[in-house]
Amino acid sequence: MSSEALEILMCGTGEYTTGWTGSGGSQSDKKIGVVGLTMFDLRKRGKVGKLNMVGTSGGKFPQIREHLKKNIEDVYGLDTSFNALPEGDVRDPEAYKTAIAKLPKGSAVIIFTPDSTHYPIAKLALESGHHVMVTKPATQLLEHHQELAALAASKGLVCWVEHHKRYDPAYNDAKMRSANIGDFSFFTSYMSQPKSQLETFRAWAGIDSDISYYLNSHHIDIHCWLVEGKFKPVKVTASAATGIATKEPYNCVKQTEDTITLLVEWESLTPEKRKGTAVYTASWTAPTKSGVHSEQFFHYMGSKGEINVNQARRGYEVTVDGEGRTAYNPFYMKYSPAEDGSFDGQRGYGYLSFEKWIDAVNKVNKGETKPELYDQYGLPTIKNTILTTAIIRAGRISLDEKRSVNIVENNGEYKLE
Repeated sequence: MSSEALEILMCGTGEYTTGWTGSGGSQSDKKIGVVGLTMFDLRKRGKVGKLNMVGTSGGKFPQIREHLKKNIEDVYGLDTSFNALPEGDVRDPEAYKTAIAKLPKGSAVIIFTPDSTHYPIAKLALESGHHVMVTKPATQLLEHHQELAALAASKGLVCWVEHHKRYDPAYNDAKMRSANIGDFSFFTSYMSQPKSQLETFRAWAGIDSDISYYLNSHHIDIHCWLVEGKFKPVKVTASAATGIATKEPYNCVKQTEDTITLLVEWESLTPEKRKGTAVYTASWTAPTKSGVHSEQFFHYMGSKGEINVNQARRGYEVTVDGEGRTAYNPFYMKYSPAEDGSFDGQRGYGYLSFEKWIDAVNKVNKGETKPELYDQYGLPTIKNTILTTAIIRAGRISLDEKRSVNIVENNGEYKLE
């Protein structure tokens, strides 16, 4: 492995990476992205070195560079330079293969691409000897997730899923306190984004993936984390609402669901096999002027107490003439600069999600630790997040086949029946 600073390949050039949506800057709360901004700052801090970005259309990069210079470099003074593939005004859906082949062994690959592409990109990166961070959902199929977990383990590589809510201070504190409120009994969660997002997602909504993969994955992972080692999911039944995404002005394909709810039966790992119930709901047809980009809350009830967390509205709101009231979340990504004008978002849980992975990669590359040790500390490793994919995939099957789906475990391997 190279002794030089860690080289990074960012796969995907869209909203989460750059804040650029193809028709201009994002109208969401990620107007200047998350991945690129974080990597530019980590490079300034010396934790990463050369930065590469790969997409499917080289013609986008001039606009992306202009967007990043105007909104990041000129604002914070951060160097926003990066090497881009494909080069020139060409379209190449498999440019990631060329980009991965150019990396020195032990590099780090970040995957923020359409859901159906996560598995092939992550598999190639791991087979090529590179560490991986893949956005949620890690994969669409349970067998693919388990295959990546086994591959990463066999190669001695750090493969994590970007479940940033585990680093949210309220959710993290809730995890610790949940140990004192008895056995799990009931969990419910809701997460949504305004229907205006369907204009951004129209190219893949209902075709490549659904709202449950996209948003329910957040709280399903949190719940799996809360009951880790104590309960397991055994049956999933899904239901969906329709009729908004497929109509004007969004015009998504006819099979696109507006809202998806998963009813999941859980069972304790103790001989008595206690039962627990969870209800996870996700929607991308919420009102467009609600004051927040993502509604997000959960309720967890144990045999001795309960936890309620509403992370969309934290008591911090700003009202501006002509714009209305907005509930900001600087705990996720703080975009307002420090007093000297520099970037000041290093404490945000969106930033920490990447930094902790980068720190782990650097330590493994130096031989200071082993990737499998991180499975023990409640981190979103590829191994620790298998049940999240099992539940979401079971929900998709339940919707498609109009039946309940069982999750069966045998010697640590899971399958759906």
